[in-house]
Amino acid sequence: MKNTLLKISMSLLLVLFFSCKEENKKEAKETAVKNSVSENYNISILVDLSDRISLKKNPNPTMEIYQRDLGYIKSVSEAFTEHLKSKRMRQINDKMQLFFNPEPENPEINSISKELRISVDKDNASKKLLNSINDTYSSKTASIYESAIKDDKYIGSDIWNFFDSKVKDQCIDQDFRNILIILTDGYIFYEGTQIKEGNLSSYLTPQLIKQNILNTNDWQKKFEKENFGFIPINTDLSNLEVLVLGINPSKNNPFEEKVIKAYWTKWLLEMKIKHFEIKNADLPSNMDKIIKDFILKKE
Repeated sequence: MKNTLLKISMSLLLVLFFSCKEENKKEAKETAVKNSVSENYNISILVDLSDRISLKKNPNPTMEIYQRDLGYIKSVSEAFTEHLKSKRMRQINDKMQLFFNPEPENPEINSISKELRISVDKDNASKKLLNSINDTYSSKTASIYESAIKDDKYIGSDIWNFFDSKVKDQCIDQDFRNILIILTDGYIFYEGTQIKEGNLSSYLTPQLIKQNILNTNDWQKKFEKENFGFIPINTDLSNLEVLVLGINPSKNNPFEEKVIKAYWTKWLLEMKIKHFEIKNADLPSNMDKIIKDFILKKE
């Protein structure tokens, strides 16, 4: 009888042992799949080519706005290549691209931007390609800004419409870690997209902030009570991470920076974006670590 009970107990223990082993294998496999997906980067850069980069309208003796942008893009590119080089060649499956909204009228700029859609996978990955990405991005983006400044035809920035109609299709892929870098002074304005719904709008300008009397000490109370902000976009973007760079508030209102960030924070949260940061314009040398830490997930 004792032997029978012992055999049964041993059998049950073996069953439990192998069940646990299989469960652990399954969990390890699921974790590996998740980690694999998070290791595939899909980085998009949205550039605001409005008159904020104009040397005539917004000269900056320390460093011009367009030069700061180029410095930020350089840091993004370097983070991307650092990520690629940390992977084995056969594991590489990553993308980086650059967008404008609206697209500039200059065909040369649009042509160059297409060359900046880089997709690297196990079939085309090579040391030569990986080593060329930073130089390609630096030279091509410099050409874009130089052409835009030379044209001197700034048609505005329609970031609201980009989120409304393009982000989900163009910046989000299911099996990637999706990151959107936005280079903007924080203001949004495009002649063709001026929508207002009560105190909500598709645009934000210094004039609108002044008009809404969000330039006094109790701006936050008024902002929340009277429901100011961008018009919500009914899209779940929880699988998108956003880094906004270059916030440059008007100096006429001491509360302007906080108001701009309140608009953006409320809007991004409404789209269920969990991981985002909003940073002021600063010298590229000061922003380099912030940008790379965000992209490479360094705490």
